[in-house]
Amino acid sequence: MIYHCIRFTLKPGVSEEEKAAGLAQMGEHINAIPAIKARVVGPDFGGEFDYGAVTVLEDIEGYEQYMNHPAHLAMDRAGLPLIDRFVSYDVTDDPDPEIGAKIADVHRRRFRDVPDVAELVARLGEYSGSAAPGRHGVDGSCVGSAEFRRG
Repeated sequence: MIYHCIRFTLKPGVSEEEKAAGLAQMGEHINAIPAIKARVVGPDFGGEFDYGAVTVLEDIEGYEQYMNHPAHLAMDRAGLPLIDRFVSYDVTDDPDPEIGAKIADVHRRRFRDVPDVAELVARLGEYSGSAAPGRHGVDGSCVGSAEFRRG
C-alpha cells in the first residue's frame, strides 16, 4: 500500500467559502477516483500546517492513476492557487526497493505532461515533494526550461 500524504497552509486572505469548497472537493475524491482505497481530509494538528490529507492507494499503478485522474487535476487547478506552503510525501510497505524512484517518476511525468499544474506547484510559496518542479526542485530549474520538460 502507498499512503500519499499532503500538508498545506492557505494563503492569507482565502475566504471561508473558498476554503470550504476546496476541502469539500478534496473529500469527494474517494467517490470520484476508483484507485483510492481510503481517504481522510481535515485539520492538521501538531505541526505548522493548517490542513492535511492522506490517500491510500494499493500500488504504483493506482498511484499513477490517482495522480493523473481528471478529478485530481481539477482539484489541483482550483486549489493550488489558494495554497502558500505545501508538503507532499509518501509512506509505503511495498517491498520493491525501487518504489521511491517509481513514485518520483510518476511526479516527473505528471509535471512534464501537465505543465499548467507544474507551473501552479512551481509558484507556491514553499513546496517539498517528489520531483519538485521549478525553483523548488533540487537543481533549481524553471518549469519552462528544456531540462524540466525532459523530466
